[in-house]
Amino acid sequence: MPTQREHMLAGDLYDAGDPELAHARRRARDLLHRLNGSKDEDEALRRDVYDALFGAAGHGLWIEPPFYCDYGANIYLGDKVFFNFNCVILDPAEVRVGSHVLFGPAVQVYTATHPLDWRVRRRGLEAARPVEIGADVWIGGGAILCPGVRIGERAVIGAGAVVTKDVPAGTLAAGNPCRVIRDVA
Repeated sequence: MPTQREHMLAGDLYDAGDPELAHARRRARDLLHRLNGSKDEDEALRRDVYDALFGAAGHGLWIEPPFYCDYGANIYLGDKVFFNFNCVILDPAEVRVGSHVLFGPAVQVYTATHPLDWRVRRRGLEAARPVEIGADVWIGGGAILCPGVRIGERAVIGAGAVVTKDVPAGTLAAGNPCRVIRDVA
């Protein structure tokens, strides 16, 4: 019988109140407390937290605290990724980020979603869909990436955009809902 964690990672309905999942979220909170309390000069401490928190953390990762996530273990980051202040990643599903990606302040990445049927929500069940961000992407401040979206490499997401659909590589996309404005390279 699959565990709730296995259901979660498979994109099936799962119970977020499951003790194993609750423990994993508490572990992430403890690591985030260390990260968010660190100083810029605490590079060794930050690297230790990155390695313990994330599924993968490439070389040159920089996070301006505060930063928040659910589990951390489902986040895979390439080299030279930068998060500005107040970013949030809800990661019950995988979030894969390529190298040389810039996150503006207060960017939010959501993989978590909830059933439309209130009876199922009342039972405490939820689901998640992975998010993928290609290399060399810039995501402007306050943008929201919704569950299941893919951002192609070299794309630029305008500040405040609400991304509900995939964004092709090499495009500028903005607005609510986000739409492609033009090619950028």
